[in-house]
Amino acid sequence: MPTPIATGPVHHLRLTVSDVDRSRAFYTEVVGFEFVMDLPSGVFLSNGAVGLGLGPSPDPRRAPANDQFDEARIGLDHLSFSVASRDELERAARLLDERGMPHGEITDLGDAFSMYILAFRDPDNIQLELTAIYS
Repeated sequence: MPTPIATGPVHHLRLTVSDVDRSRAFYTEVVGFEFVMDLPSGVFLSNGAVGLGLGPSPDPRRAPANDQFDEARIGLDHLSFSVASRDELERAARLLDERGMPHGEITDLGDAFSMYILAFRDPDNIQLELTAIYS
């Protein structure tokens, strides 16, 4: 049997978004990514551990009008970003509240996972989670 590909951590993600400027503002002002560079079609951001490309549909003719993300379709379900602690999750929930952004409750996933999560959505309805490992 052939040896599997030896992968490492996620290097970067690219999200197709409906409005690059709106998504850039969200991912920098709310989720803490930093602008790295403009791309021929979109922008590239980083949080120091993972890169995040944001751009329009690569084929606008195939993009449904007023499309929004739906995790029920094949492909991405959600993205989860690590935070340092449960206290950071509580701070994030307050920030989302201050901005009038809906979010779930901080959920303890129990001993099987040893982590807490906080779920919310970006401007295109992509589900995001913040994850804190038990300390």
